[in-house]
Amino acid sequence: MHTTNYYNTFIEVSEDCPVFESEIPQQKGDNKSVALLQFEMISHNPYKYTSDEVLFNIYVLRNNLSPNQKEKEKFFSKGQACLRASPLGKRYGWGIHFDENGRMALYNLDSPEYQKLKGDISLTHLKAMRNKRR
Repeated sequence: MHTTNYYNTFIEVSEDCPVFESEIPQQKGDNKSVALLQFEMISHNPYKYTSDEVLFNIYVLRNNLSPNQKEKEKFFSKGQACLRASPLGKRYGWGIHFDENGRMALYNLDSPEYQKLKGDISLTHLKAMRNKRR
């Protein structure tokens, strides 16, 4: 089974993120976007969920599936995009910190906490994926 979990890692905002202050994704139309669902799940529950849990729960919700082991095995039987590809870090300016248990929390790009995590040499540092190729 593939995993998207990180441990003791900080995903920094993409180099070409278009904002200088973090933004909360807004709902457009009847359905919530993946970015808004991720934001709500992580920001309302800091250090409660792993990446795998967030991605699977959103997949289940958006596809009206039952969150059972069979669906989970099917979902993770092939590789899934990790949160480096999330619009939260690419478009909306949110850093994602993963603790030693793989649980995560969001940090505003313009916050002192973000800067502290960015400078923490005990963490693995990754950048959110770029929006455009070079």
